[in-house]
Amino acid sequence: MTGDSRPGGTSPATGLNREAAIGSLCAIAAFGVWGVLPAYFKTTAIVQPWEIMSHRIVWSVLAVGSVILIMGRTKDIAAVLMDKQSMRWLFLSATLLYGNFILFIWAVANGHILQGSLGYYINPIVNVVLGVVFLRERLSPGQWVAVALAVSGVGYMAILGGNPPWIAVSLALMFGFYGYVRKTVPVGAAVGFFIESLLFAPLALGYLLFLDYQGIGIFGTTTLSFDLLIMASGVITAAPLIFFTMAAKRLRYATLGFFQYMAPTMQFILAVAVYGEAFTDAHKVTFALIWCALAVYSFETVRMGRKRK
Repeated sequence: MTGDSRPGGTSPATGLNREAAIGSLCAIAAFGVWGVLPAYFKTTAIVQPWEIMSHRIVWSVLAVGSVILIMGRTKDIAAVLMDKQSMRWLFLSATLLYGNFILFIWAVANGHILQGSLGYYINPIVNVVLGVVFLRERLSPGQWVAVALAVSGVGYMAILGGNPPWIAVSLALMFGFYGYVRKTVPVGAAVGFFIESLLFAPLALGYLLFLDYQGIGIFGTTTLSFDLLIMASGVITAAPLIFFTMAAKRLRYATLGFFQYMAPTMQFILAVAVYGEAFTDAHKVTFALIWCALAVYSFETVRMGRKRK
């Protein structure tokens, strides 16, 4: 007998394919938004980094809080708030996350989108190194080659290129440690991000009120469309994180890993083709080494995944 005898006639394979398709669309949405973030921050460049960061925190609380309320997950928030150990870890993860955000905003505002792109390219390699150092994971020979190529690329830029990529390394380390810390906390992505934002919301709101009191805040002093653009920072921050979580639940890790290169590639194109950042010979060598490292890393990830089956 062929076909599926279950009600509706939907086979398991069809269900899996549908989930994979939804996961792929969510991954494209998440990394697509992250890829065009430099364009958003260029558009709002008249707003100082700390001010736009504060707006990002406040509007994120409202945006994600609304989603959690609609989903009926408020009890999850209360449970985490009562757990002192989880709150300590979330405070650390929030510090790393928003430290990463403010550095990226500053980098875009000061013409360093290329370094931001480089930072997110090397992030997977940083994750591998963190796994070795803190989780005592063993690397395959191919993974060691990927790490060596990435270190060579960063080292070339720092020593021979005369331009230490401190922004790229800092972004990669902060986001890498953020991921490591979040893995230790048994809290969902949406609830976790909401609490991370909530922890800094009083400080952010206080700073915005201070700017308004001093008469130097941007919000409410320009046009309605620009105010709406600032308010959108909450959605722009929260939406890709939610989409990413949905994708992670539906896709294999190796598949998700390929999608993550969308964001830095789009940022790279924006930096060079749209905003005219200098792409020197040192950049060419560094990026070539990083891209080779990622190719080796991706190949090794797929090979090891097939080997486990």
